[in-house]
Amino acid sequence: METLTTISPVFDVQSIREFFPILNRELNDKRLVYLDNAATSQKPQVVIDALSNYYSHYNANIHRGIHTLAEEATAAYESTRVTVRKFINALLPEEIIFTRGATEGINLVAYTWGRQNIHSGDEIIISGMEHHSNIVPWQILCEEKQAILKVIPVTDKGELDMEAYKNLISSKTKLVSVVHASNSLGTINPVKEIIDSAHQVGAVVMIDGAQSTVHLDIDVQQLDCDFFAFSGHKVYGPTGVGVLYGKKELLESMPPFMGGGEMIKEVTFEKTTYADLPYKYEAGTPNIADTVALKSALDFINEIGKDAIRKHENDLLKYATTQLETLPGLRIIGKAKEKVSVVSFVMQNIHPQDIGVLLDNQGIAVRTGHHCTQPLMTRFQIPGTVRASFAMYNTKEEIDKLVSGLQKAIKMLS
Repeated sequence: METLTTISPVFDVQSIREFFPILNRELNDKRLVYLDNAATSQKPQVVIDALSNYYSHYNANIHRGIHTLAEEATAAYESTRVTVRKFINALLPEEIIFTRGATEGINLVAYTWGRQNIHSGDEIIISGMEHHSNIVPWQILCEEKQAILKVIPVTDKGELDMEAYKNLISSKTKLVSVVHASNSLGTINPVKEIIDSAHQVGAVVMIDGAQSTVHLDIDVQQLDCDFFAFSGHKVYGPTGVGVLYGKKELLESMPPFMGGGEMIKEVTFEKTTYADLPYKYEAGTPNIADTVALKSALDFINEIGKDAIRKHENDLLKYATTQLETLPGLRIIGKAKEKVSVVSFVMQNIHPQDIGVLLDNQGIAVRTGHHCTQPLMTRFQIPGTVRASFAMYNTKEEIDKLVSGLQKAIKMLS
């Protein structure tokens, strides 16, 4: 297996595939075709090695120990925070909070900033293409506070109706929380415009970056978002680790999310004083190993280069869209002008789950169902879709296999 330092300066998908050991796996006597990257990405060998190296050589709890292993583990853990800060261009390392994933990051904001600042009659705006993780926490908050949840409509193309959004914004709007890129449709939303409009009425903005962070250049200072969350496992890192970015002044003003060790300065039975950022929001022993390995994933992306990755993924998206549209009875759901490398579709008179099973029999992994966006499926009057989502290691030959597999499914099920 090649080391990270042997990455070619020219984007070569076949060479890149060599960094991902799982891509050599065979299913049903066929080489794996993995097209479920919007659910989770596969892991390069450097990430797997980082996990193994941590547990093999310097496994220890962090921050409070003075022995060598604890200091090495602490240094590696905090090094990831510095890398994340640069990756999304946050101003300060202490604005980076480690979580279990984007879901926990959104919930952290809802349960801290939300409970502190949302009151009866206030309004929260989300969009019609949100993942359940960016719907349910705000529903819970609105029920608790007697606040009002409003929804930006989705057009037939799968884009947000921005005129409707501007009509929803008012002096009652206290929070806007929207997805940067749709996990179901691939739509890239105009979040800078959304943020600027919200700030004009004094609202705070949360951006769900679970799908965008791996594909797009993220600059939280340029966006001027107040909060931004993403998951490590979608950026070629491990599961169980994620990031919440928040502006320092907001994070300092919010109450803690959980109480326990690490998030305190001093505890007495009369009163507890809380730790400074970012530790105020990192109670207990964190997911050290996976956080350490997240750095290796981000370094891997940086070394290949997001521009080169994005160009390759966009080429795959265009090719897949063109090829899929040749199939009889296939309808792509979501034809936004700006998309990440996700194509979602239905086939006439064939249930998405049946297609998924038949493709799996051919070694092709796609996602079927509502993709945790049930209201969006209701908007398009469908039970769900088949979703193919592409990463840096996918090829046009794999798309050809997908099309061939769908042709076989049509013959078998029609």
